[in-house]
Formats: sequence, C-alpha cells, structure tokens
Amino acid sequence: MKKILVATDASGYSRKALLSALELARIFNAVIELLFVMEMPIAYESTVFAYLISPENIEKESENVFENTLRGIDTSGVTVIQKKIVGRRPGEVIIQEAESENIDLIVMGSHGYGAFTGTLLGSVSQYVIHKAKCSVLIAK
Repeated sequence: MKKILVATDASGYSRKALLSALELARIFNAVIELLFVMEMPIAYESTVFAYLISPENIEKESENVFENTLRGIDTSGVTVIQKKIVGRRPGEVIIQEAESENIDLIVMGSHGYGAFTGTLLGSVSQYVIHKAKCSVLIAK
C-alpha cells in the first residue's frame, strides 16, 4: 500500500477517517492525499442576477476545511498532500481522483455535512463503496 486517499469535509467523521489513515500510513510507509471536494452549485444566470462562487471563496473554504481537519492531529512521519477539486458530484470526483492517482485505499467518514447528515451511511460514502476499484475503509 503506497497511496491512501482521505476524503474530507472537516466533519468529525472526516477527522476520524484521517486518524485511521494515519495509522495505516505509518505501518505501510504510505503517502496520504487529503482531498476536499468543493461541491460546485449550479450557477444560475438571468437578466436579474448571476450566482457564481469566486476563486477566492473556493480557496478560503478549502483552507478552512484543511485547517479544521488537521487541527490537533499529529501527522509526523507521514507525507500528507492536500488537494482540492471543484466538482458537481463529490462521489464521482473521489472515484476519478482515486483512479487517476493510483490510490490503493480510500478512507472516508460514514457521513458528513452533506444533505444526508444523520443517515446511516452518507450518499457520497455509499457511492464510493459501490464504484471504487480499490479498497474503501469507512470510519464511524
């Protein structure tokens, strides 16, 4: 195992996923890619208004997510690469990233801050479990 992808939204479940991934990374001397998928809302444009998210706001949001995910967690001895991707469907982005980066393991929380918070298993987690070609570890 050389590469572990940890999907984060800065929720408590994401932080638990990172802790699990760090344990494994130390055992296998693996690199962790900490991935934040900024869900891009549909942009509406009319003669009255246009709704777009500025690049500055995307950058600020991703910095906040990484800071909140990593706060108080010891990552010493492990290479952690932070990566943000803007996309419409986080599950699809996670799968594409795992395939393009030859990820050996995806680690993610059982659910996070999305629309389905409080369900037994979040919709993004379910999607990744069913579509991933590599192993997936779900942290509760």
